[in-house]
Amino acid sequence: MKLASLTSGGKDSLYAAYLAKKQGHSIDYLLGMVPENPESYMFHSHNLHLLSPISEMTGIPLITGQTKGLKEEELEDLKELLAKVRDKVEGITTGAVASNYQKQRIDGLCGDLGLKSIAPFWGNDPEKTLRSMLRDGFEIIIVAVAAPPLDESWLGRKIDEKCIDDLVLLGRKHGIHIMGEGGEYDTLVTACPLYRGKRIVVKEAGKKWDAGTRSGSLQITKFLIA
Repeated sequence: MKLASLTSGGKDSLYAAYLAKKQGHSIDYLLGMVPENPESYMFHSHNLHLLSPISEMTGIPLITGQTKGLKEEELEDLKELLAKVRDKVEGITTGAVASNYQKQRIDGLCGDLGLKSIAPFWGNDPEKTLRSMLRDGFEIIIVAVAAPPLDESWLGRKIDEKCIDDLVLLGRKHGIHIMGEGGEYDTLVTACPLYRGKRIVVKEAGKKWDAGTRSGSLQITKFLIA
């Protein structure tokens, strides 16, 4: 099938696109929503300026949409974005793992537009899925955290086997979702097979940390494609 991939530049959405392509589908478009509200229920808001370089590295055209990021209202903005490709593709890929809130709403929008909603690893074991990303050549860093006991030291941390081990332990002890499905953390894929041998090299980044909410983000201000 011809597909478009809803992506933020994070691990789940790009891995979904990778798996769909591996299964023989073609990814004809990347779709990115840019929310004004950093607390959007549906969309990531960190380092979205890297979507254009990701589009260049993958060779896949990018179409973006704007939204104020207000709960439920942002769905209409997403529907407008999906409608732009409804006559060009047959389905939409997403990186849904376990969030019924997100998946049910995207399924509904796709159904309204006559598109198939494809979530390649929906319902799969999260630890196995996360480890499979590493085996498939994904290099991933954490760019936002929003759930104790994750703290400022996690910002910029590379997800490797040791990191996954730590997330598994924290999941057992504190109940966080090890893939960040509950908004515990957000990521950026700096390298993967979709990038066709290229990678994002972070040269400068600033950490923003709010001690009151115990949340923060890594804002990438300078990078290069190598």
